[in-house]
Amino acid sequence: MARISTFDDWIDLLKEWQNDIGLNQELIDRYMPGYTFEAKYGELPTNEIYFGDFSGERRWEKVLEVPDQRMRDALMNMIVYQGDTEFASNEQQRFLVNNAPSEYDLAALVRIMVEETRHGYQMCHLLVNNFGHDGKIEAQKMLERRAFGKKNRLLNAFNDDVTHWLDFFAYTNFMDRDGKFQLTMLSHSGFAPLAQSMGPMLREESFHMGSGISGLRRIAQANVIPVELQQKYYNKWLSGSLDLFGTDHSGSAQWAYTWGIKGRVDEDKTGDAADKEHLNERARGQFYDECAKTIERVNAVNPSETKLYAPDIRFNRKIGAYSGQYWSVDGRQLTAQEWEAYAPGVLPSAQDEERLKEYFKDPSWIAPKGKSEA
Repeated sequence: MARISTFDDWIDLLKEWQNDIGLNQELIDRYMPGYTFEAKYGELPTNEIYFGDFSGERRWEKVLEVPDQRMRDALMNMIVYQGDTEFASNEQQRFLVNNAPSEYDLAALVRIMVEETRHGYQMCHLLVNNFGHDGKIEAQKMLERRAFGKKNRLLNAFNDDVTHWLDFFAYTNFMDRDGKFQLTMLSHSGFAPLAQSMGPMLREESFHMGSGISGLRRIAQANVIPVELQQKYYNKWLSGSLDLFGTDHSGSAQWAYTWGIKGRVDEDKTGDAADKEHLNERARGQFYDECAKTIERVNAVNPSETKLYAPDIRFNRKIGAYSGQYWSVDGRQLTAQEWEAYAPGVLPSAQDEERLKEYFKDPSWIAPKGKSEA
């Protein structure tokens, strides 16, 4: 494939990608008439960098203003990873347009897919217009990777299919909530075009998370799918999203903070000095606490005596201090042999997927939109 030279060339690739995953123009026109993809840059509360070694200096408007090549490389890498997740999430959810439980849910799905595409569009707009030849190459590669088939998206959590709506609602509540945390941390960036990109993305992301929590509440309230089966998908996506915060004692997180590229999620609100050795751990803990509160909201409409819960933060971790260890949902450490017997009871299995197919045949498996919103 020929290398792109302009953003218009990249747009042609985007159209090919849309057709490949089933996000065709007919669907967009039906549910979002008149929508056009565009880059959106919001206003910043201040033009000043307010953390790290360059605190007090003016934000960088152009890449060449960023003082060091290592900083420029780290900045581009963050944009690439963020954009890759946006396109990957659409690829993961590509089957859902065929089995939506209602017209409302299909319209919400199309909006989410379109807005996630726009988020990837935004990141590629940054790459093509700010990072020269290397940025153009990375923007092209963004549309050449796939979460299916080649399964070569940059983060493993974005290479698994989301094939049904319980999976989808858990995904959007937990994974998109991680997205909110990542976007918020980047909104503090000393690189102005990146920081300016975050406000519009965060406003759109709020609908995605809202769709997730609303869907989980509707499923719980319907009380058709057993709570124990619902819980397995909470366990799957909450543990997976915890890994997205990266390694513990992360050197790259320390440098990103020191260089003023990526702040803490509450950087503009906290007066606490940064513990730079534990930046990822701090963000992960804040995220876990917020996720636990969303589960409390689900339990508020859950009529079953069995309640949903947030599994232990050490459960099913693939990245960080607990990688390679085995922990139960209630915080007991297990041996590898114990885990092998334990895991099918707390994580989705092929048998669970078959059971769900039967539940989905019942039109009352999910409550109508609006019934669970009180």
